Amino acid sequence: MSTLPILDDESPAFVTEIIYRLRIKDAMTRALHTGQTTDTLRTLQLLMREHKITGVPIVEKGRLLGMISMDDVIRALDDGYIDENAGDHMSRRLIVLEDDMPLSFGISYMEKYRFGRFPVLSKEKELVGIITSRDILVALLMEFNKEAEAREAAETAVRTEGSFYREYHVRKFDFEQAGKPTGDIKVELKQLGLPSKFIRRVAVACYELEMNQVVHSAGGIISGSITPTEIEIVATDRGPGIPNLEDALTEGYSTATEWVRSLGFGAGMGLPNARRAADEFEITSSESGTRVSCRFRIPEDQDETA
Repeated sequence: MSTLPILDDESPAFVTEIIYRLRIKDAMTRALHTGQTTDTLRTLQLLMREHKITGVPIVEKGRLLGMISMDDVIRALDDGYIDENAGDHMSRRLIVLEDDMPLSFGISYMEKYRFGRFPVLSKEKELVGIITSRDILVALLMEFNKEAEAREAAETAVRTEGSFYREYHVRKFDFEQAGKPTGDIKVELKQLGLPSKFIRRVAVACYELEMNQVVHSAGGIISGSITPTEIEIVATDRGPGIPNLEDALTEGYSTATEWVRSLGFGAGMGLPNARRAADEFEITSSESGTRVSCRFRIPEDQDETA
């Protein structure tokens, strides 16, 4: 049985949010004990014993070449080649994590591969840490202590005569839940009998703002308000902010990491698409967070197709 939290429907909301909010770099061990290809397995055995670790990454010039585990050392002792070089016996086919990945990836890897540790690489492909199940548990326990107060409900909805307001909490890197605010708001607009092309414009802006928070922010809130004359979608997040708004509004400009791009996101079209879809677009940003507002004037002619 796993000792790590499982990401399922029974996990408390605040636990899930913490797991998605933290990154691998927040939990990994940075103080590394490494070896070289020319080190003997006996030397690495002594290194493991001294520092009470069960694996040693083999590194040259910051680049990870392989790994020697305690199982490798035991096998070498049994078969009599403990004084041979690590480079001749190290595991070369390694599964690694990147330091900017969400901690949820680390949990999933632990569950899937059943390894005791994973090397962690930077975006420059240099070894920057090691992460174990214990590292993950310690990081989560520390974060849980900071979350002692009860968290707000993930969704708030208010209806009054002639108007509607709903908000959602968006978690960093929570790709599985991405799209729920957009889907719910589309349902509300369809019930009002609004033109399909108009609904599509609102949905495009909402989805782009939501994905922007998932990929680039520390998490935030997406809200949708509907009045008889206007619809407004507002995205507010907790940072880290956008250093250059002009760049961020340029089509194709993106600061997404390589692994985010590998998932099919981070093409640099989010904010430009949202601005293009809206009748009115406003954005402000600082280190404490970003606020984006997209307003849409409800067509007077309900048969309008544009």
